[in-house]
Amino acid sequence: MPATSNLSTQILTILDKINNLNHFKQLQSYLITTGHSQHQFFSFKLVRCCVLSLSNVDYARSIFSSLVSPNVYLYTAMITAYSSHRDHDSSLVLYRDMVRNKRPKVTHFIYPHVLKSCPEVLGSNGTKMVHTQIVKTGYHEYPVVQTALLDAYSRVSSDLGVARQLFDEMSERNVVSWTAMVSGYTRAGEMENAVELFEQMPDRDTPSWNSIIAGCTQNGMFSEAIRLLRRMIVDGLKPNHVTVLCSLSAFGHTGMLQLGKSTHGYILRNRLGSNSRIANGLVDMYGKCGSLKEARMVFDETPERNLTSWNSMINSFALHGQSESAIAVFEEMMQHDVTPDNVTFVGLLNACAHGGLVEKGRYFFTSMVSDHGIEPDIHHIGCFIDLLGRAGQFDEAMEVIKTMKTPPDEAVWGSLLNGCKIYGRMDLAEIAVKKLIELEPNNGGYGAMLANIYGAIGEWDKARTVWKRLKEQKANKIPGCSWIEIDNQVHQFYSADDSHLKIEDIHLIMESIFGFSDENIYSFV
Repeated sequence: MPATSNLSTQILTILDKINNLNHFKQLQSYLITTGHSQHQFFSFKLVRCCVLSLSNVDYARSIFSSLVSPNVYLYTAMITAYSSHRDHDSSLVLYRDMVRNKRPKVTHFIYPHVLKSCPEVLGSNGTKMVHTQIVKTGYHEYPVVQTALLDAYSRVSSDLGVARQLFDEMSERNVVSWTAMVSGYTRAGEMENAVELFEQMPDRDTPSWNSIIAGCTQNGMFSEAIRLLRRMIVDGLKPNHVTVLCSLSAFGHTGMLQLGKSTHGYILRNRLGSNSRIANGLVDMYGKCGSLKEARMVFDETPERNLTSWNSMINSFALHGQSESAIAVFEEMMQHDVTPDNVTFVGLLNACAHGGLVEKGRYFFTSMVSDHGIEPDIHHIGCFIDLLGRAGQFDEAMEVIKTMKTPPDEAVWGSLLNGCKIYGRMDLAEIAVKKLIELEPNNGGYGAMLANIYGAIGEWDKARTVWKRLKEQKANKIPGCSWIEIDNQVHQFYSADDSHLKIEDIHLIMESIFGFSDENIYSFV
């Protein structure tokens, strides 16, 4: 039944104003009683309103399922809704039904949303199957489909080469396809390729800058992320909430408090602070920089605090040894009926370790399983071993390690080693260092530790053997790194590295302070 112009206008006007399900159902009832329940246009608008305005995908699906023969636009709307709400299984099932029933005919508008779900459910095989369907239906040369294929392949690290081949063969590359390929490299940790491709981009928009800045922060290249942020601003592009989130992470990890504060001002001036993720990023940044007062202020002013908000505040206090404050935030969180997760208990165990709260730590380690059904993972066990090691509870620590379901990692053995150093337990220290060497045989630092332990207990032959092996393997100790912020710029310094542009001036200042030249220092060695 064709819709009259007046009726269509009325329906669209009402839909624009609907903000709750009861009002929505009243309009739906009106359409049913007037004989328009199977009308494709009205049904499409109802589904879209239900998804976009009410965020009720289940009710949207009930409308879709009530239709005798939904058209391609309705299928597209439902598949898009599922992929956007990360219900990738339902998205693919609906697409499969379309292909099997051969009606309605699949169009190129559907493929980008289907491909978004493929890697999440079926991995590489799913993308390849849909790729085959795309070729059969003749849409393989459509730029929007090519970009979606490229993005899907790039989300599986083993298919990154296929993604690059598709990218190189594209007849028309736009800023979206360039950004998709850059993002693929950053997800796989191939930052050299990502930066090289980014520098070759003919045009860059804010999302493309975000992709490379986010890639740098996710791969620990925080100084490079900050350098790229400066370039983005110089190029005249305005940072959005994604840029700000990535930047806050970089500032927090590098301790660049002044730039963090400037970014906070930018957020307030541009009214970006209503986003809870931005507020959580600010709490995390201030916490990592040690400005706990500011972190708590932002936390208290956040109107809608989610679990991440509480975890950020707990971890901020834990990081700086304010154990009682971290536990107090957790207790406040429980009063607000917020259910903790595994990240919450990592923060609490860290807080107990830094504060020497052994009994509290034991309680949380047990409670996370018995009261909240959270099985301890490698991070929780590492924190608990750190707590026990600092307290000298080595028998209990070794018992926990023996009963681990997964092999202990570097953090677990490193935590035990730190406790052994405090209490002089060279027997256990030897075990811990040997395990660390097994995990990282080329890390000369662990070999040096073992040699020093042997020297401390008088086992000089063993010490010489270790030093000889290190020399033969040419194993290098990972250099220590420190940095300082001066005039909104971070200067990094690595052990035995003289590459800094002002290294000669730095040496002169050091000599004037301590009264020693390099020759004076070496004469004492």
